[in-house]
Amino acid sequence: MPLWKIYHPVNAFSDVDKKGIAQAITSVYQNFMPRFYVGVTFQEVSESNIYIGGEPHSEFIRISIDHIARTFQSVDLKITFFNRINTLLEPWIESRGYDWEMHVDETPFDLWTIQGHFPPQEGTPDERRWMEENRASARTHA
Repeated sequence: MPLWKIYHPVNAFSDVDKKGIAQAITSVYQNFMPRFYVGVTFQEVSESNIYIGGEPHSEFIRISIDHIARTFQSVDLKITFFNRINTLLEPWIESRGYDWEMHVDETPFDLWTIQGHFPPQEGTPDERRWMEENRASARTHA
């Protein structure tokens, strides 16, 4: 799964913005994994609760991304991913004048379950079924 945690100033994003951001993020992954793997959480942070360099920073957005379903296989893929994300988020973040930072953590695939099921391996019939049904279910293949 990719789980995105977006820490942002209070009222930085409307509900429409949040849905647009979540849909845009999901579009990055939907061609090679089930859409329901993608989680996006928004956490408002009040002005007195975000400090950068020891000073309050009311116009800062921090994005933390956990990747489990897939990991980057090369430096080129990492660069491509970050460039795509920077472009994708630009209308909501950079163009609105926010400073921002993000990182990706990669967790081993075998340390993850979803709805109590161990996810199928990439490219397997079970994964294709999960993509088509957009939900987790018992695996039918090893």
